[in-house]
Amino acid sequence: MATVTVTGRHDLTDAQWAVLQPLLPVGRRPGRPPTWTKRQLIDGIRWRIRVGAPWRDVPARYGSWAAACALFRRWQRDGTWQRLLTALQALAAAAGQITWDVSVDSTIARAHQHAAGARKRGTCRPNHPAASTSSRPIMRWAALGVG
Repeated sequence: MATVTVTGRHDLTDAQWAVLQPLLPVGRRPGRPPTWTKRQLIDGIRWRIRVGAPWRDVPARYGSWAAACALFRRWQRDGTWQRLLTALQALAAAAGQITWDVSVDSTIARAHQHAAGARKRGTCRPNHPAASTSSRPIMRWAALGVG
């Protein structure tokens, strides 16, 4: 097992990689070995998500930005990220590192009526009855002598 030096303070440590590596999917395609290690690409993906930068800004030490993006998208589509999260949560729960307590807060914060889209000049409709459609007289062509 080759180790990669940790170049960034948020990169995976050897201990973290030792836990994560057995959970990763194994490549099935024969042929040329990959140019970048999965550890480099995963660190690049983690850097991009943490920073919020575009894929093209992933530092070169993490490999090609295109390879990191392709790995991220492929694992997103096939559910690998969800399986990794579930497996890591199960390991942490078995080690007693997670408590599954739920806290629900029912506090309500209301905005002022003007912040909620109310009209600035008062009510929506004037109070006189002619403004409502239900109290308007119905005009019939026969009453006008047209038809």
